[in-house]
Amino acid sequence: MSLLLLPVALLVQSAPPPEEAGKPAERQEQQEREQPEWEQDVPPVDPGIIEGRERPGFNEELPETIEQDNPGAVRAPPPEAFPKDQLPIPDRWRLIESLGLVRENLLDPYNQNTYKGDRPIEPDKVPWLPITGDDWFFVANLISDTVYEPRTFPIPVGIQTTEDPDRLDVFGNDFSTVLSQTFIAGFALLKGSTAYKPPSVEYRVTLAYNVNYVDVPERRVLFVEPSRGSDRLDHFLGVQEAFVDYHFTQFDTSRFDFISIRAGIQPFQSDFRGFLFNDQQLGVRLFGSRDNNRVQFNLGAFWRLEKDTNSGLNSIVRSPRDDLVFVANLYRQDFLIPALTSQFTVVYNRNREGDDIEIDTNGFPVRPALLGNLRGRDYDVVYLGYNADGRVGRINVTASAYWALGENRDNFFTGRPSDINAQFFAAEASYDRDWMRFRLSGAYQSGDSDPFDDDETGFDAIFENPVFAGADTSYWIRQTIPFAGGGRAVSVNGRNGLLNNLRSSKEQGQSNFNNPGLILAGLGADFDLTPEFRLSANANHLWFEDTAVVETLRNEGSIPREIGFDLSAAAIWRPKATQNIVLRLSAATLLAGDGFRDLFDNLGNQNEFYSVLANVVLTY
Repeated sequence: MSLLLLPVALLVQSAPPPEEAGKPAERQEQQEREQPEWEQDVPPVDPGIIEGRERPGFNEELPETIEQDNPGAVRAPPPEAFPKDQLPIPDRWRLIESLGLVRENLLDPYNQNTYKGDRPIEPDKVPWLPITGDDWFFVANLISDTVYEPRTFPIPVGIQTTEDPDRLDVFGNDFSTVLSQTFIAGFALLKGSTAYKPPSVEYRVTLAYNVNYVDVPERRVLFVEPSRGSDRLDHFLGVQEAFVDYHFTQFDTSRFDFISIRAGIQPFQSDFRGFLFNDQQLGVRLFGSRDNNRVQFNLGAFWRLEKDTNSGLNSIVRSPRDDLVFVANLYRQDFLIPALTSQFTVVYNRNREGDDIEIDTNGFPVRPALLGNLRGRDYDVVYLGYNADGRVGRINVTASAYWALGENRDNFFTGRPSDINAQFFAAEASYDRDWMRFRLSGAYQSGDSDPFDDDETGFDAIFENPVFAGADTSYWIRQTIPFAGGGRAVSVNGRNGLLNNLRSSKEQGQSNFNNPGLILAGLGADFDLTPEFRLSANANHLWFEDTAVVETLRNEGSIPREIGFDLSAAAIWRPKATQNIVLRLSAATLLAGDGFRDLFDNLGNQNEFYSVLANVVLTY
């Protein structure tokens, strides 16, 4: 009730008394007498304009007219004379520099730098270069790769080669040390707006200089002559890239689908993980994309170069090998299912080195391999492959399958031509959980079950360098195991290789389809503890797929198939969270199984072999 009566009370209190209601003039005079003097001096408010308000129909007086007399002045262009869709400003590189946002430092390999291709070359400053226009870029890459590697592996010895003349052992001490330093310098000249589309022209040269030192406990491991010592210091300069790339057509200007041709020494990897052919070789390659980059293709022909024995680098001062590789592959995204990229590939390897006798730098024969009848071989092999990489739901999947078909002109067991029919399969599935990745790996390499028939069923690659099952952290992939007693200067597997192929050398030897094959089952995990630090662990169990070939070469009735357990761990530290400084430390051990112990031994009769790899990579 009081709330309703309150406004009425206020109205009653504010109303003038009845006796004053009819005397307005007297009230006004009384209010003026009661008003302070400082308020009486304030001028009245202009009723025309009040801040934020305007009385309808009131217009403020205009300012006085200003007349300008400027004879000969040029009138400014009207607004219609300027383009409405773009404005002429300095290019984006010089604009940010003029605004003070970037200060180039030649010694800074991470921030903007002309020598890393972050801004174009000014042709006036390099008149000796045959370039015109403002869309040429120069890129320099400098890499230092340092490796320290203590290791143990079975080392065969003889009476005339042992460091200790009092011993008559078949296998000697197994410890050795490797020190390797590689300097890589790459230079490229590119034309085009490289941040938004592939360059239209590219010239690239990459040189690698390697210095290596190896110390082993036994003689005739590093050199064929028993009189030479058991350590070696060597160096070599190789040309790893030297090509011209021309981007000569573009299907879709909005999506930048393209076709390019590249000629010269160039890197090429035939599949996602490098199982078949992963090398830097002399060749010509036509490649490009279509359908918004969802389809990619390669057509290539490569003429294999000779490699330096101790560094593995390309040797351009020697004649190329009579070994040709022809490649055709097609990539398709979202095939067979969404988020999965499928690749179909056909590779033809034509080898005509049957009449060659090649001796490596250390004096060991590498072609033909000293197996069986010791004769040279010519062969033709066609690889049919399917590779997949992507996701199936939450599972990351990588898989490769190859079928090798062809003919070997001289089987080193029979001396007759043989048909090649071999298979290979590898797959890796991984699952990501926050900062952890768990991996499951499996590989199958078919072996030859009957060396004396006219079929060679052991699979072998052209030049493998796989990133799989721990890669070079793994003992079996990293280390070379000499095949003592069954062949001379021949290894069961190759360095940085997965396959058991009984080749003299991955770099200089020929493919061999008379081999025991491999079966691998592995588990692994990666832990990204911080953006700079990663821990990895791998455990692989290995077997020979078929031991018939090694039994024949060793003249043994039965050899178990188990190779053993390969256990490894690695730590990678990137102090600046970039690839400019990478430090890696890994350790691996092979717990020899029955088959490995049957074939190999060491002076202490130990069944464990190990490998440690310390690696520092600095990149500019």
